[in-house]
Amino acid sequence: MKKYLRVFAALFKACAIAQFEFRLNFIVKLAADLIWYMTQLSIFEVLFHHTRSISGWTLESTRVFMGILFLVDALWMMLFSENLDRMSDKIRRGDLDLLLVKPINSQFMMSLKVMDPAYIVNISLITGWLIWALTQLPEPVVWSRLLLLLITIPCGLIITYSIRFLFSASALIFTRAENINYVWYNFYRLATRPDTIYPAWLRYTVLTFLPLGFVASVPARLILETPDLVLLAAAVFAASLSLYISHRFWNFGLRFYSSASS
Repeated sequence: MKKYLRVFAALFKACAIAQFEFRLNFIVKLAADLIWYMTQLSIFEVLFHHTRSISGWTLESTRVFMGILFLVDALWMMLFSENLDRMSDKIRRGDLDLLLVKPINSQFMMSLKVMDPAYIVNISLITGWLIWALTQLPEPVVWSRLLLLLITIPCGLIITYSIRFLFSASALIFTRAENINYVWYNFYRLATRPDTIYPAWLRYTVLTFLPLGFVASVPARLILETPDLVLLAAAVFAASLSLYISHRFWNFGLRFYSSASS
């Protein structure tokens, strides 16, 4: 574990140095992200202008939900997005050859080789938004419940990573898997809305077979309502199982990989 932490720290430092050399790119990226955040928030602001509640979610509680969603998304973008979005190209070009011969887990290196530390700014802004949203709730929030986010947000991040990794790693079998990534983005949209607004069959799906409901919906409900230990345990289980499946699929897919030199 110490070796992996040292490698992670070295990769993060190297990526930070590279990223902040291009300040204009950082500013443009931050502006684009802020526009995306405002666009997503405006959807609910308009909806709740015409109704007080949607499936038990008010404007104030939905703001908390969106804050958690944005926080998980920012962590995802900082750590994994660049790597998994380009995994198909790396596999096709044979970049995986060098990773397979290194004395470290190839999935770890494929997932974290390139990070974007600039998203630390996004994380700071989103954390401020989330704190503000919690203070706007009609009922005073039990601040001790926020400790649950230390468990549920990593779980949501692991679930997002694991499912996305499964789609990206399919390139080991199909070689060109860019179009499969579009399927992932359509599935991910299920995580960007509170799970209770879906019909029963779809809600069951996002809490079991495709556990994207644990990305933001469950963490938000755990701090807005009376904590449900069953849901908390389910989040930990779903994250652990998703990560295990992604690792097993990676090892399975490597059987089909042909190196650039073969």
